[in-house]
Amino acid sequence: MWGSNTITTIDIGSSKIRTIIWYFDNEQEQDFHVLGVWIAESNAIRKGNILDMEEFKNNLDKSLEEAERMAGEQVAWAYISFNSSSYEVIKNKWVIAISGWEIHEDDIDRALDMAKNGVDLPNRDILKVIPENFIVDAEEWVKNPIGMSARKLEVIANIFSMNSNVLNNIKKAVSDIGIEIFDIYPNLLSAPEAVLSKRQKELGVVNIDLGASTTGITVYEEGNLIFSSVIPIGADNVTNDIALGLRTSTGVAEKLKLEFAELNLENIDNFSDTEINLADLNLGEEGSVSKLYLSQIVTARYNEIFQFVRSELKTVWKDGMLPEWAVCVWGWVKMTWFVELAKSELRLPTFIGLPVSKDEFADASISDPVFSSAIGTMILSNKYGASSKVFSLNIGGFFDSIVNIFKKLKF
Repeated sequence: MWGSNTITTIDIGSSKIRTIIWYFDNEQEQDFHVLGVWIAESNAIRKGNILDMEEFKNNLDKSLEEAERMAGEQVAWAYISFNSSSYEVIKNKWVIAISGWEIHEDDIDRALDMAKNGVDLPNRDILKVIPENFIVDAEEWVKNPIGMSARKLEVIANIFSMNSNVLNNIKKAVSDIGIEIFDIYPNLLSAPEAVLSKRQKELGVVNIDLGASTTGITVYEEGNLIFSSVIPIGADNVTNDIALGLRTSTGVAEKLKLEFAELNLENIDNFSDTEINLADLNLGEEGSVSKLYLSQIVTARYNEIFQFVRSELKTVWKDGMLPEWAVCVWGWVKMTWFVELAKSELRLPTFIGLPVSKDEFADASISDPVFSSAIGTMILSNKYGASSKVFSLNIGGFFDSIVNIFKKLKF
C-alpha cells in the first residue's frame, strides 16, 4: 500500500460500519476504483458516543478485515467519517491585514487560523474550519480572494467542533486495531459532497442525512456552506416507537420497520388495510398488527423529524425557500412513500440522493444512499490531502505504520 495511491475510508454509524478500500485513477482523478467494500454491524455506538469499547473495536475490526480480504491489501491508515450528537457548528468572523497588497493562500490560511483561535471552546476539539465567504476591503461575498489586491481580508467561517472525550475515544478505538487516522470528516460535510452538484450548491439546497440515531442538516447557497446542525433523533427512535406502540420487543419492532412499514398510508388512494401476523416473523411473538396502525406510528416519528428540520431551516430563513430542493441520504430514506411525505412536510421538492459510482462489484454496489458519507469522504480526501500524505512519508511515519501493522496482527 505504501507505494500506491490506495486509500481507505471508514464510515462509522450507529447501526453499521462501512469500509471502502479504493484508489483514484492517476490520469482521471474523478474516476475512482473500488478494491474492497464491507458492511459490519455497529452495536456499541449511539449518537457518536461509544457505549462498549471492546465491542466497538470488534465491530470496527470486522468491517476492516473483510474489506482487506476482498481487496488483498493490508491497511495501515484510513480516513474516518461519522455523525455525533456532540457536533457543534458556530460562525466566527475575523479580519487580518494584508502585507504586499495582494492576497495569497497564506493569507487565507492565517485568516482561518485566527477565526478558529478566536473562539472559546472548552472541552471541545475543532475538526474543520470551513469558510462561508470572504470580504475583501468593502467587497462582500467573495468566494476566492487569492490574487486580489486588498489592504484587509475578512473571513466568515463555520467552525465544526465536538466533545473532546467522545473524539478521543473514537481515536483510541481506531488506533487500538492498528489503524492510523489521516483525517476525520463530519458526515455533515462528507455526505453532501457525494450527492450534491455544483449547480445545486449555487442555487440553494439542503442535504438531510437521516441516520440511525441522528439527523444531519447541511445547507448550501451561492456555492457556500451557510448552515449545519445535528438533530439527536433518527431511525432508532422509530423502532422504539413501534416497540412501545405494539407492546413488543425491539427485535420484532426492527423487523416490522424493515419489512412492512410504509409511510402515510392513510393518505394513499385506494389503500386497503391488512393484518400482519407476528408469528410469521419467527421471533417468538404471537398476534397480529394492522399495517395502517404500524404506518401511523412510523409516520408520526418521521413527521416529527421533518418538523425539527424545518425549525432548523427557519433559523437561517430557508424554510421552504431552497430552489434546488431537499436531497435526502442514508438507508432510512428508502422507506416506501418517504419522498411523498417529505415533500408535504418540508414544503420542498425532495428526492433521494444517489452517489455516483462505478459499481465494479455486481453484488456490492456502493451507488446507494447509505454510502453517501463514505464516498463523500473519498472525494474530500482526494481533494484535500490524500496524495500529499500517501506519497510524502517521513521516516517516523513509515515506522509508525509498521508498528500499527503489527498491532493489528496481534489484536
